[in-house]
Amino acid sequence: MELQLALDLVNIPEAIELVKEVQDSIDIVEIGTPIINSEGHAAVREMKNAFPNLTVLADIKIMDAAGYEVSQASAAGADIITILGAAEDSSIQGAVEEAKKLGKKILVDLIAVKDIEQRAKELDSFGVDYICVHTGYDLQAEGKNSFEDLETIKGVVKNAKTAIAGGIKLETLPEVIKSQPDLIIVGGGITSKDDKTAVAAEMKKLIEESTVA
Repeated sequence: MELQLALDLVNIPEAIELVKEVQDSIDIVEIGTPIINSEGHAAVREMKNAFPNLTVLADIKIMDAAGYEVSQASAAGADIITILGAAEDSSIQGAVEEAKKLGKKILVDLIAVKDIEQRAKELDSFGVDYICVHTGYDLQAEGKNSFEDLETIKGVVKNAKTAIAGGIKLETLPEVIKSQPDLIIVGGGITSKDDKTAVAAEMKKLIEESTVA
């Protein structure tokens, strides 16, 4: 089980400073969609240059022209690239094909997918690396989370790794850990805290203890 830090509402220098505080406790650093929208792939490039030993995920949420988009993110230094589960099958298959050529990985984000169980089965057959249940900001504001959705995909996914994102914090982490996803993605649950180093370390400790158990 790995811990991914999602960086959304910061600029490149702030992102790098933030990762310096928590780098010992995280496995993957995500350059979030808002940063990429404002800074472009320079954000991916600079993060990879600053932390070459960290896995960098580019959350570009591909919807079309998938092979090209994967190649661009890869060239910038991304190790994992995201595509939306709502994209066409051919786009997702194209993303997987290009990623395999380049030695990269594809994470499919199920945000806004209505039939999560059926789509997860289909995605699993396409050879994607991760399938992620994700409650976005707008639904989090309504008090929703992805915990039940994680249980749903865990029951049908056979090959891909499972991931969960959306509203996870230290208080809710034990509930998430019970479902044993391969990847836990945390944003504000770390970035909004005064002592980010301590919170990230405690999260990593909980994850590691559950893995040992």
